[in-house]
Amino acid sequence: MLKWQVGKVKITQLVELTTASLGPHLLPQATPEVLGAIDWMAPFTDENNRLLLSMHSLIVESEGRTVMVDTCIGNDKERNYPRWNYMQSDFLQRFAAAGFACERVDTVLCTHMHVDHVGWNTRLQDGRWVTTFANADYLFAEREWAHWRHEEQEYGPVIEDSVQPVFDAGQAVLVKQNHQVTSEVWLEPTPGHTPGHVSVHIQSAGEEAVITGDMVHHPCQIPHADWSSLADHDPAQAAATRQDFVERYADQPVLIIGTHFAGPTAGRIVRDGDSFRLDY
Repeated sequence: MLKWQVGKVKITQLVELTTASLGPHLLPQATPEVLGAIDWMAPFTDENNRLLLSMHSLIVESEGRTVMVDTCIGNDKERNYPRWNYMQSDFLQRFAAAGFACERVDTVLCTHMHVDHVGWNTRLQDGRWVTTFANADYLFAEREWAHWRHEEQEYGPVIEDSVQPVFDAGQAVLVKQNHQVTSEVWLEPTPGHTPGHVSVHIQSAGEEAVITGDMVHHPCQIPHADWSSLADHDPAQAAATRQDFVERYADQPVLIIGTHFAGPTAGRIVRDGDSFRLDY
């Protein structure tokens, strides 16, 4: 569990699992041979130079608010991926051990509606899906919901078990892609991976950070912004969004917190000759 302080804002990482099995399905360009040749990549790969990806939530504490950014995969859910199918993890126990209670979360913020970002929105109770965070508003980008409410799902009934019950409970709040959560935390549109994808911008007491969401899956996409994921809805738009992001924040005092970055998870983008790298 990692923690960061950005001005007055506290950010806590809560990991559900880390895996090296998804790399070929997401970024086939990022072969072990290519990754092994990048001297700063070691914390983000396994011993065989395969992509490591972390599935984690980020808990943001700002101005008395407790904001849960993305809710990972979840338990007991039917999924078309063996390791995640009816998964049983100790995520909520880890959450409690980190000093948080579900009742304390007042805002859940999903950067998008993919399977590994909405799972703990709900939990199974007496045979039905109920919201995990009973006192929270769940924020979804309007454009994202407009897309997924009719879109075919690859990994199983994700909307049915992890999103629709939030609407049924009256806790869903549809927002614009630039929605202000607190005076220190707001959304920024970063489309491409999904149509309504957002990143989370944090600025407090002269310090600044961005939580990426899946605008970038892995640090190897910082020097290779053109490497779009096979999971991207619009690969060309995703690459353009990522390239703009890398150039905008290069050599700036802005902490980049990767939603799937393993190892140190966060760092600053710096220029590296004609390319870029993550300085951690």
